[in-house]
Amino acid sequence: MALETFPFDAADGLDTPEAVEEFLIASFETAFEVDDPGLISEALGVVARAQGMTRMAEDAELSRTALYRALRAEGRPELSTIFKVMQALGLRLAPVRMKPAA
Repeated sequence: MALETFPFDAADGLDTPEAVEEFLIASFETAFEVDDPGLISEALGVVARAQGMTRMAEDAELSRTALYRALRAEGRPELSTIFKVMQALGLRLAPVRMKPAA
């Protein structure tokens, strides 16, 4: 019997501000752990899709096309773009001290 699989889209579970916050915290932490800043753009892209890309672009005062380009996995958004998206989500970037290596 073949294993039945279903498509998974993280955006489907991001239906509350708390879910968005937890998803972004986990994504940002993972990006730092594996040294891959592309994960941050990708995570913000997932959130933007969950919120509606057009609405997110309007809230962030960016064009929809620019937002799509910046928030794809290969995208390298400017800090100002990340800042605008975070503000549109009601979040901010805040430094957190890294735990020293054991």
